[in-house]
Amino acid sequence: MERIEAIKTIVESLKIELVICNIGFPSRELYQVKDSSTNFYMLGSMGMASSIGLGLAMAQKRKVVVFDGDGSVLMNLGSLVTIYNQKPENLILVVLDNECYGSTGSQCTYASTVDLSKVADAVGFQEKFFFSDDIDFQPVLNAEGPVFVHVKVKPGNADVPVIPMKPDEIKERFIKEVQEK
Repeated sequence: MERIEAIKTIVESLKIELVICNIGFPSRELYQVKDSSTNFYMLGSMGMASSIGLGLAMAQKRKVVVFDGDGSVLMNLGSLVTIYNQKPENLILVVLDNECYGSTGSQCTYASTVDLSKVADAVGFQEKFFFSDDIDFQPVLNAEGPVFVHVKVKPGNADVPVIPMKPDEIKERFIKEVQEK
């Protein structure tokens, strides 16, 4: 399964959830699949989507879905420990694992030798899901968080345009969405 297909399948299950999306191509793919004021597109800060999602989950009641990459999670493994220990019931961390840094030239990550599901298990996550082909996201949405979702996807980026919004526009639109609900 390609990453854009995984994103599309998951997004089809979402209704009012807030979404934090990892930098670069994942954000561009999410924008292409379904733009929404509930989506926060990261344009920088590699490795920080999970931390931003944690803060957002702790600050309000709506479910927060974080689309992160294997490279970003490996860059900030401490976020897994912090998420587990803070135990936000409304946080779902989706790791889209293509074993490479897709937005910076597709250099290999260590996800080919480190099983991120086992890392989440070692940290203590009770609710874990693994998908490599068909994704049934409804049980994930019904699980009590924090939830760790490991999705194996093919390397590569979809041929999608850049997001036609300035960073300030993305931020202001998202803040307005969070404050109105």
